[in-house]
Amino acid sequence: MLEKFIINKKICYILGGCGLIGEHVVELFSRFNVKIVILDIDKKKAKEISSKNNNIFFEYFNCNSKKDLTIKINNIFNEHGCPHIFINCSHPTPKKLKNKSFANLDKDLLDDYVKIHMNSSAWIARVIAEKMFRSKIKGSLILFSSIYGMLGQDMNIYNNTKMSESVPYSLIKGGIINYVRQMASYYGKYNIRVNCISPGGLQGHVKDSKNKQDKLFIKNYNKKVPIGRLAKPEEIAYSTLFLASNASSYITGHNLVIDGGWSII
Repeated sequence: MLEKFIINKKICYILGGCGLIGEHVVELFSRFNVKIVILDIDKKKAKEISSKNNNIFFEYFNCNSKKDLTIKINNIFNEHGCPHIFINCSHPTPKKLKNKSFANLDKDLLDDYVKIHMNSSAWIARVIAEKMFRSKIKGSLILFSSIYGMLGQDMNIYNNTKMSESVPYSLIKGGIINYVRQMASYYGKYNIRVNCISPGGLQGHVKDSKNKQDKLFIKNYNKKVPIGRLAKPEEIAYSTLFLASNASSYITGHNLVIDGGWSII
């Protein structure tokens, strides 16, 4: 039954395809006969990725844009066709990210973060699902959340580091999980599946920045993980292939947690 994992002759949009997870998703999907459309703001990285495969295309897409995102998406539809698979592993954020902890939370930051990240994620997914429905495509949408969309952030792992909790992050990621359930409930009758992936901590940079993770933070974090380490981005990418393919044809509205066991204890 391995053929169920094959996604050949599909059109796949990957929002955030130049990011930490997105780049590995693109690389994995490029092994198949699939048209990949990267939606991202990183033109340089996209050019580097797309040069490796003639089936990889790039469209500049800024979730922070004040212009009508619907018009932008429709223009991309006209250029590349309606996707069979849509994966949103982007992490759009406001330019200023100070004052995001409970102690000194900035109201404007909270408003901007929710609008730029959660609201754009919800709206873009809705526009694409409607296009799939009108095109009679049995599609698969995959949105990304986090373990902190279902659990409170552990303050202990930030002790003696320059890192802190993020109020907007937890709020947004929790909203995405339940929005996926709502979309799955509505679009199921049209054979459109909507699922969510919630990774734990990843090897790489700190969320919302390009800074490397604090060594003490990594040590503190690993103590709480039964497997004893952070996830590798490619380990998350493989789950998208499962949810995008017919191997998961009876799965919708699900939140797939990939955290090395963090959430079980």
